[in-house]
Amino acid sequence: MANLAAQLAGVLQACIKRNPKPSRTHAKAAHARVLAGGLAADTFLLNRLVELYSLSGLPRDALRVFRTLPHPNAYSYNAALSAASRAGDLDAARTLLDEMPEPNVVSWNTVISALARSERAGEALGLYEGMLREGLIPTHFTLASVLSACGSMAALVDGRRCHGLVVKVGLEENLFVENALVGMYTKCGSVGDAVRLFDRMARPNEVSFTAMMGGLAQTGSVDDALRLFARMCRSGVHVDPVAVSSVLGSCAQAGASEFNVLRSFQLGQCIHALIIRKGFGADQHVGNSLIDMYTKCMQMDDAVKVFDSLPSVSIVSWNILITGFGQAGSYEKALEVLNVMVESGSEPNEVTYSNMLASCIKARDVPSARAMFDNISRPTLTTWNTLLSGYCQEELHQETIELFRKMQHQNVQPDRTTLAVILSSCSRLGNLDLGAQVHSASVRLLLHNDMFVASGLVDMYAKCGQISIARSIFNRMTERDVVCWNSMISCLAIHSFNKEAFDFFKQMRQNGMMPTSSSYATMINSCARLSSVPQGRQIHAQVAKDGYDQNVYVGSALIDMYAKCGNMDDARLSFDSMVTKNIVAWNEMIHGYAQNGFGEKAVELFEYMLTTEQRPDSVTFIAVLTGCSHSGLVDEAIAFFNSMESTYRITPLAEHYTCLIDGLGRAGRLVEVEALIEQMPCKDDPIVWEVLLAACAVHHNAELGECAAQHLFHLDPKNPSPYVLLSNIYASLGRHGDASGIRALMISRGVVKGRGYSWIDHKDDVRAFMVADDLQTVSGESKMFSNQESAAGVTEVHQKETCAG
Repeated sequence: MANLAAQLAGVLQACIKRNPKPSRTHAKAAHARVLAGGLAADTFLLNRLVELYSLSGLPRDALRVFRTLPHPNAYSYNAALSAASRAGDLDAARTLLDEMPEPNVVSWNTVISALARSERAGEALGLYEGMLREGLIPTHFTLASVLSACGSMAALVDGRRCHGLVVKVGLEENLFVENALVGMYTKCGSVGDAVRLFDRMARPNEVSFTAMMGGLAQTGSVDDALRLFARMCRSGVHVDPVAVSSVLGSCAQAGASEFNVLRSFQLGQCIHALIIRKGFGADQHVGNSLIDMYTKCMQMDDAVKVFDSLPSVSIVSWNILITGFGQAGSYEKALEVLNVMVESGSEPNEVTYSNMLASCIKARDVPSARAMFDNISRPTLTTWNTLLSGYCQEELHQETIELFRKMQHQNVQPDRTTLAVILSSCSRLGNLDLGAQVHSASVRLLLHNDMFVASGLVDMYAKCGQISIARSIFNRMTERDVVCWNSMISCLAIHSFNKEAFDFFKQMRQNGMMPTSSSYATMINSCARLSSVPQGRQIHAQVAKDGYDQNVYVGSALIDMYAKCGNMDDARLSFDSMVTKNIVAWNEMIHGYAQNGFGEKAVELFEYMLTTEQRPDSVTFIAVLTGCSHSGLVDEAIAFFNSMESTYRITPLAEHYTCLIDGLGRAGRLVEVEALIEQMPCKDDPIVWEVLLAACAVHHNAELGECAAQHLFHLDPKNPSPYVLLSNIYASLGRHGDASGIRALMISRGVVKGRGYSWIDHKDDVRAFMVADDLQTVSGESKMFSNQESAAGVTEVHQKETCAG
C-alpha cells in the first residue's frame, strides 16, 4: 500500500508539473487510480488531487475532493482556497478562510489577492486589516495585492499607509513591491509621488516602465510618457509587447487630444518600425493598439493596412476600426466595415453597436442611431446619453423626453449629462412641469449644485419665464462658467429686464469671465430693444477690442441694432466690414433699409446679393417685400413675390402675402388685393386682414373694410385695431352713427385700446411716458418708468408698427 501511495504521489506530482498545464482527463484518471487503490483517506494524495484539479481548470471538483478529507491540514486548506479563488467563488474562499483553525500568511494572501483582482477590492483591504490584527507580517505578495486594491479604488490614503508599512518591514527595495507602489500612485492620480519613487528605483524593469508610462499618459503628460519609452529603449530594459502597447496608447491619446497630431503620428510610425523589428506584429494586442493609434491620428488607410495584416482579428479589432471611421466622419465606411464583419462570421457585440450609434449621431443620422440602440440589450448610461444628445441636437425634443422616460422605466440612474440634455429639451419646449421634475431629481441625486446641471436649470427656468427662480439658482451657484452667465443675461434680455442684463454683463467681466460672441450678441440685442445708440456704441467698441468684430453672429446683431436705432450709415458700415457674411447678415441689412424707408436701397442690395453665391431664403423675401411696400415699389414687389416659387422654390407664407397686400393697399390697388386674398391659402391669419383694413382706412373703402373687420372680430376678438380703424372709416365718410355704433360695440365687448408710449435717451437710462401722463414731478423732472417697462413698451410699439406697415 505504501509503495502504491508513493507511486501515485509520483504520478500526481508529474501531472501537476506538466507543461502545458495538465488536462482534465489526466486529473480524472489520477483520481480514479487513487480511489481504486483504496487510498481515498490519504491526506497527502488528496491534497495533491485538490491541487491537480485546480490546475486542470476543474476547481469545483477540487473543492469536492477537499470536502472528502477526514483530517484536512493547512496545505489542504490552502489548496482549496486556491481552487475557490480560481473558480471565482470568493464567498466560498472567505468561508474556507474562516473555517481554518490557524490560517497562515499564504492563506490570507490567496484570498486577499483574489478579492483585489475582482470588483471587491474594498473587502481585500478589510481582510488585510484583519490579517494585521492577527499579528501576521505581510509579505511582498500581500503588499502588492493590497496596493493593487488601493489603486483600483483610488484609495490614496490607504495606499500611503500601506507604503509606510512597506518601509517598516524593509521591503521598499523589493522590485515586486516597488512596481505595485508605482502602479498604485499613478492610478490614484498622484503622479508626482510615482515619479519620485520611480527615479529612486535601482533597477526598474519593463513592468516599472510600463506602469509609469501608463500613469503619465493617463494624466495627460503624453510627452513625458514618450520620453520615458525612449529612455527604456536606451537603458537596455527588455521591451515586451505590453510596453509597446502602452506607449502606442500614449501616441493614440496625443492624437485624439490634438496634442500634436503630426508628431504623434510620426512617433507612432517609429514604434511601428520597432514592432516589426522585434517581431511583435503577430501579437493581437499590439496590433489592436497600432490600429487604435492610427485611427486616433486620423490615418485610416494605415489603420486598415494593419488590420488586414493581422493573422487573426478579434471583436476588439473590428470595434476599434469601426470607431475610427466614425470619429473620422466616414459614417458610410463604418457601416461598410460592420457589414463585412457580419459577413465574415463575427457577431457584433454591444460595444460594436454603441460605436456605430456614436458614428450615426456624428453623421446626424438619428433614425439609424436608434436602430443601433435597439440592438443593445443593456445599454450603458453613456449609450443612453449619446442617443439623448443626438435627439436634442437635431431639435427632436419630444423624442428626447420620451427616450428619457423609457430610461427611467428601466431604472437607469441619470448623471449630470443626462439631466443637462433633458433640461435643454424642456427649455426649448417651454415644458416647465417636466423641468421642475428634473430639478427635483437633481436634488435627490445631489447633482443640483453641479455647474452644468445648474446652468441647465437657470436656462430652463429663464426660458419658461420663471426669472426669480432662475436668479435664485444662479446666485446659489458656487462655480459659474461663461455658459451660465450667458444663460442668465439672455434670460433677462429676452424678458426685457435690460438694465439687469447690463448689470450682469458688467459683473461677469468684473469676475474675470471673458464675454463670448453669444454674450455680445445678447447685449447688442438689448440695445436694439431699447433703441439706445449710446449703449450700443459702447458694446460695439468692446466687441472690436476683444476681437469679435468679424464674428458673423455679432456682426449681424450690430447691423440689427443700428438699423432699429435708425442709424443706417453705421449699419451699412458694420455690414461692409464683415469679411464673411451669412444669410442672417444680408437679411438684417435689407430689412434695416426696408424698415427705415430706404426701399430702393433694400431692392438694390437684394439684387446685388443675387449676383453672389448667397441664395435668398424666406426671410430675405419678407425683407425686400417690406422695402417695396414702404417705398411704393409695387410692381417690383409683385415680380419678387412671383419669383419665390418659380425661381427659388420657396413657398410664400402669410408674412409674404401680408407684405404684398400692404404694398398694393398703400397704392390703392384694392381690386388686386381682393384677388390675391381670394387665392392665398392663409385666410385665417389676422395680420393679413388688419393690413387690408388699414389700407381701406387710408382709401375710405367701407365695403371692403367691413369685410376685413368682420374677419378680425372672429379671429382676434380682443384686438382693438379693427374697431378703431372701422370707426375711423365711417367717420371719414360722414357715417357718424355707424362710427358711434362700432365704439359702443367695442365697449360692450370689453375691448380696450392700449395707451401710446414715447421714450427718450437720458444718459445711461431710457425715460418713457404715456399719453395723458403728468410730465411734471415735484423735482421738475419727467416721469421715468423702469427699464423693463419702457423696453416692453418700445417692443410693443415696434411690433405694432411692423404689423401695420
